[in-house]
Amino acid sequence: MILINLLPHREAARKRRREAFYASLMLSALAGVIVAGAIYVWYAAQISDHQGKNLVLSTEIKRLEGQIKDIATLQAEIAALRARQQAVEDLQADRNMPVHLLNELVKQIPDGVYVSSLRQDNQIVSLQGTAQSNERVSELLRNLGNNSPWLNKPELVEITSGAVTLSPRDQRRVSNFTMKVRLLRASEVQKAASAASAASAASAASSAAGKASAPAKT
Repeated sequence: MILINLLPHREAARKRRREAFYASLMLSALAGVIVAGAIYVWYAAQISDHQGKNLVLSTEIKRLEGQIKDIATLQAEIAALRARQQAVEDLQADRNMPVHLLNELVKQIPDGVYVSSLRQDNQIVSLQGTAQSNERVSELLRNLGNNSPWLNKPELVEITSGAVTLSPRDQRRVSNFTMKVRLLRASEVQKAASAASAASAASAASSAAGKASAPAKT
Protein backbone atom coordinates (compact mmCIF):
# COMPACT_ATOMS: atom_id res chain seq x y z
CA MET A 1 0.00 0.00 0.00
CA ILE A 2 1.42 3.34 -0.92
CA LEU A 3 1.20 6.20 1.66
CA ILE A 4 1.22 9.72 0.41
CA ASN A 5 1.95 12.58 2.88
CA LEU A 6 -0.03 15.53 1.81
CA LEU A 7 1.06 17.73 4.81
CA PRO A 8 3.54 20.64 4.22
CA HIS A 9 6.54 18.77 5.64
CA ARG A 10 9.05 21.25 4.28
CA GLU A 11 7.42 24.08 6.17
CA ALA A 12 7.39 21.99 9.35
CA ALA A 13 11.09 21.10 8.99
CA ARG A 14 11.89 24.76 8.32
CA LYS A 15 9.94 25.72 11.43
CA ARG A 16 11.77 23.17 13.55
CA ARG A 17 15.14 24.44 12.33
CA ARG A 18 14.12 28.01 13.05
CA GLU A 19 12.98 27.08 16.53
CA ALA A 20 16.26 25.19 17.14
CA PHE A 21 18.24 28.22 15.91
CA TYR A 22 16.35 30.57 18.19
CA ALA A 23 16.80 28.19 21.09
CA SER A 24 20.57 27.92 20.48
CA LEU A 25 20.73 31.70 20.08
CA MET A 26 18.98 32.19 23.42
CA LEU A 27 21.25 29.62 25.05
CA SER A 28 24.32 31.40 23.61
CA ALA A 29 23.04 34.75 24.84
CA LEU A 30 22.32 33.28 28.25
CA ALA A 31 25.80 31.72 28.35
CA GLY A 32 27.31 35.07 27.31
CA VAL A 33 25.43 36.89 30.05
CA ILE A 34 26.58 34.31 32.59
CA VAL A 35 30.21 34.59 31.44
CA ALA A 36 30.05 38.40 31.40
CA GLY A 37 28.51 38.39 34.86
CA ALA A 38 31.22 36.07 36.15
CA ILE A 39 33.94 38.29 34.65
CA TYR A 40 32.31 41.39 36.15
CA VAL A 41 32.09 39.76 39.57
CA TRP A 42 35.73 38.66 39.32
CA TYR A 43 36.93 42.15 38.32
CA ALA A 44 34.78 43.72 41.02
CA ALA A 45 36.37 41.39 43.58
CA GLN A 46 39.85 42.26 42.30
CA ILE A 47 39.08 45.99 42.42
CA SER A 48 37.69 45.67 45.94
CA ASP A 49 40.76 43.71 47.00
CA HIS A 50 43.09 46.35 45.54
CA GLN A 51 41.09 49.14 47.14
CA GLY A 52 41.41 47.37 50.48
CA LYS A 53 45.15 47.03 49.98
CA ASN A 54 45.41 50.70 48.98
CA LEU A 55 43.50 51.68 52.10
CA VAL A 56 45.89 49.62 54.24
CA LEU A 57 48.89 51.16 52.47
CA SER A 58 47.50 54.68 52.91
CA THR A 59 46.98 54.04 56.60
CA GLU A 60 50.52 52.68 56.99
CA ILE A 61 51.96 55.59 55.01
CA LYS A 62 50.21 58.10 57.26
CA ARG A 63 51.45 56.23 60.33
CA LEU A 64 55.01 56.17 58.97
CA GLU A 65 54.83 59.87 58.07
CA GLY A 66 53.86 60.60 61.66
CA GLN A 67 56.78 58.51 62.90
CA ILE A 68 59.14 60.29 60.47
CA LYS A 69 57.97 63.66 61.80
CA ASP A 70 58.52 62.45 65.34
CA ILE A 71 62.01 61.21 64.40
CA ALA A 72 62.84 64.52 62.68
CA THR A 73 61.68 66.42 65.75
CA LEU A 74 63.71 64.13 67.98
CA GLN A 75 66.79 64.57 65.79
CA ALA A 76 66.37 68.35 65.92
CA GLU A 77 66.12 68.20 69.71
CA ILE A 78 69.21 65.97 69.87
CA ALA A 79 71.11 68.39 67.60
CA ALA A 80 70.05 71.33 69.77
CA LEU A 81 71.15 69.47 72.91
CA ARG A 82 74.50 68.64 71.31
CA ALA A 83 74.95 72.25 70.25
CA ARG A 84 74.23 73.45 73.79
CA GLN A 85 76.56 70.81 75.19
CA GLN A 86 79.28 71.87 72.75
CA ALA A 87 78.71 75.51 73.66
CA VAL A 88 79.06 74.70 77.37
CA GLU A 89 82.21 72.68 76.69
CA ASP A 90 83.64 75.50 74.58
CA LEU A 91 82.89 78.01 77.32
CA GLN A 92 84.57 75.80 79.89
CA ALA A 93 87.56 75.28 77.63
CA ASP A 94 87.72 78.97 76.70
CA ARG A 95 87.95 80.10 80.32
CA ASN A 96 91.72 79.73 80.17
CA MET A 97 92.16 81.27 76.72
CA PRO A 98 93.08 84.77 78.06
CA VAL A 99 95.67 83.16 80.32
CA HIS A 100 97.21 81.25 77.40
CA LEU A 101 97.09 84.42 75.28
CA LEU A 102 98.97 86.56 77.78
CA ASN A 103 101.42 83.76 78.53
CA GLU A 104 102.22 83.28 74.84
CA LEU A 105 102.57 86.99 74.19
CA VAL A 106 105.08 87.26 77.01
CA LYS A 107 107.05 84.41 75.46
CA GLN A 108 106.88 85.44 71.82
CA ILE A 109 107.23 89.24 71.91
CA PRO A 110 110.90 89.99 71.18
CA ASP A 111 112.95 92.73 72.77
CA GLY A 112 112.33 96.12 71.29
CA VAL A 113 108.60 95.51 70.71
CA TYR A 114 105.94 97.13 72.89
CA VAL A 115 102.24 96.27 72.75
CA SER A 116 100.02 99.24 73.58
CA SER A 117 96.60 97.79 72.74
CA LEU A 118 95.19 94.28 72.91
CA ARG A 119 91.66 93.38 71.83
CA GLN A 120 90.08 89.90 71.45
CA ASP A 121 87.01 89.22 69.29
CA ASN A 122 86.06 85.56 69.65
CA GLN A 123 89.28 83.83 68.49
CA ILE A 124 90.80 86.80 66.65
CA VAL A 125 93.24 88.91 68.66
CA SER A 126 94.19 92.39 67.45
CA LEU A 127 97.53 93.82 68.56
CA GLN A 128 98.70 97.39 68.29
CA GLY A 129 102.13 98.50 69.35
CA THR A 130 105.47 100.00 68.60
CA ALA A 131 108.72 98.35 67.51
CA GLN A 132 112.24 99.65 67.23
CA SER A 133 112.37 98.59 63.57
CA ASN A 134 110.53 96.69 60.87
CA GLU A 135 112.81 93.72 61.55
CA ARG A 136 111.43 93.48 65.08
CA VAL A 137 107.89 93.38 63.65
CA SER A 138 108.92 90.60 61.26
CA GLU A 139 110.45 88.68 64.14
CA LEU A 140 107.21 88.98 66.10
CA LEU A 141 105.24 87.66 63.13
CA ARG A 142 107.59 84.69 62.80
CA ASN A 143 107.38 83.92 66.51
CA LEU A 144 103.58 84.03 66.53
CA GLY A 145 103.32 81.86 63.42
CA ASN A 146 105.97 79.24 64.19
CA ASN A 147 106.80 79.09 67.87
CA SER A 148 103.45 79.11 69.65
CA PRO A 149 101.04 76.15 69.92
CA TRP A 150 98.21 78.51 70.91
CA LEU A 151 98.62 81.18 68.23
CA ASN A 152 98.66 80.86 64.46
CA LYS A 153 97.97 82.71 61.22
CA PRO A 154 99.46 86.08 62.20
CA GLU A 155 98.57 88.84 59.77
CA LEU A 156 100.17 92.27 59.54
CA VAL A 157 97.37 94.77 59.02
CA GLU A 158 99.35 98.01 58.98
CA ILE A 159 102.82 99.33 59.69
CA THR A 160 103.76 103.00 59.71
CA SER A 161 106.82 105.00 60.59
CA GLY A 162 106.81 107.16 63.69
CA ALA A 163 109.09 108.90 66.13
CA VAL A 164 109.54 108.64 69.87
CA THR A 165 110.98 111.50 71.89
CA LEU A 166 113.23 110.19 74.63
CA SER A 167 114.57 113.61 75.61
CA PRO A 168 114.49 117.11 74.16
CA ARG A 169 117.54 116.26 72.09
CA ASP A 170 116.92 112.55 71.52
CA GLN A 171 114.30 111.37 69.05
CA ARG A 172 114.24 107.89 67.59
CA ARG A 173 112.39 106.51 64.61
CA VAL A 174 110.07 103.59 65.36
CA SER A 175 107.57 101.39 63.54
CA ASN A 176 103.94 101.51 64.64
CA PHE A 177 102.14 98.31 63.73
CA THR A 178 98.74 96.68 63.81
CA MET A 179 98.42 92.93 63.43
CA LYS A 180 95.96 90.14 63.96
CA VAL A 181 96.52 86.60 65.15
CA ARG A 182 94.22 83.66 65.76
CA LEU A 183 93.99 82.18 69.25
CA LEU A 184 93.34 78.43 69.22
CA ARG A 185 90.97 76.60 71.52
CA ALA A 186 92.18 73.79 73.77
CA SER A 187 90.50 71.18 71.53
CA GLU A 188 92.34 72.54 68.47
CA VAL A 189 95.64 72.50 70.32
CA GLN A 190 95.05 68.89 71.34
CA LYS A 191 94.19 67.88 67.76
CA ALA A 192 97.30 69.61 66.41
CA ALA A 193 99.46 67.93 69.06
CA SER A 194 97.96 64.51 68.26
CA ALA A 195 98.53 65.03 64.52
CA ALA A 196 102.12 66.09 65.11
CA SER A 197 102.71 63.09 67.38
CA ALA A 198 101.25 60.71 64.79
CA ALA A 199 103.37 62.26 62.04
CA SER A 200 106.49 61.98 64.20
CA ALA A 201 105.71 58.33 64.99
CA ALA A 202 105.15 57.55 61.31
CA SER A 203 108.39 59.27 60.37
CA ALA A 204 110.30 57.32 63.04
CA ALA A 205 108.75 54.03 61.90
CA SER A 206 109.61 54.79 58.27
CA SER A 207 113.18 55.65 59.22
CA ALA A 208 113.52 52.44 61.25
CA ALA A 209 112.12 50.39 58.37
CA GLY A 210 114.55 52.02 55.97
CA LYS A 211 117.53 51.20 58.21
CA ALA A 212 116.34 47.61 58.64
CA SER A 213 116.03 47.08 54.88
CA ALA A 214 119.43 48.63 54.09
CA PRO A 215 122.13 46.01 53.22
CA ALA A 216 124.77 45.50 55.87
CA LYS A 217 128.29 46.71 54.97
CA THR A 218 131.08 44.12 55.02
